[in-house]
Amino acid sequence: MVEPSGILGVTVVALGMVLTPGPNMIYLVSRSITQGRRAGLVSLGGVALGFVVYLLAANLGLSVVFIAVPELYFAVKLAGAGYLAYLAWNALKPGGVSVFSPQDVPHDSPRKLFTMGLMTNLLNPKIAIMYVSLIPQFIDLDKGHVLLQGLVLGSVQIVVSVAVNLSIVLAAGTIAVFLARRPSWLKVQRYAMGTVLGALAVSLAIDTSGPTKAS
Repeated sequence: MVEPSGILGVTVVALGMVLTPGPNMIYLVSRSITQGRRAGLVSLGGVALGFVVYLLAANLGLSVVFIAVPELYFAVKLAGAGYLAYLAWNALKPGGVSVFSPQDVPHDSPRKLFTMGLMTNLLNPKIAIMYVSLIPQFIDLDKGHVLLQGLVLGSVQIVVSVAVNLSIVLAAGTIAVFLARRPSWLKVQRYAMGTVLGALAVSLAIDTSGPTKAS
């Protein structure tokens, strides 16, 4: 039902998004470094719930809209390409501070950590845009079952994002020390991710294929 190319595409997008420093990564790393791995894991639980909320909200609406108005495919494709280009620029532009630099933040209770993780994700604009503009591009209307395809592809994104963030939480302290001693490595990561995101943005922008209404 879901094409392997669609799963691969979502995986690449999810990796590009999760490896690009943003509110989720900054919050999880700061808590893991300043309050320990347990705090990072509790915070990650809130972030994961935020992904599920977006997954359900976006797909329940998109499954109807895409079938009724397939022309919206072109609009969301252009929006997705534009946002990927924006992320690529943020990764490639000079300057910037490592997300792994320790910060002075107060210690919070597990409940507050979970809630803050949830709210950080829900208020993260790049997550909203990803579910509304990027993931739907990998849905094949000819295959039918638009809602199920969206749920499957969204679940792939959640698995990739949670797995990467879990690794970051567990290794935050070690990574912080490593990057502090080798700042040039951070540039390599930024340039690599920026190049991948930029190439994907161009690919989506020049793709002239359009959807057809599923039977």
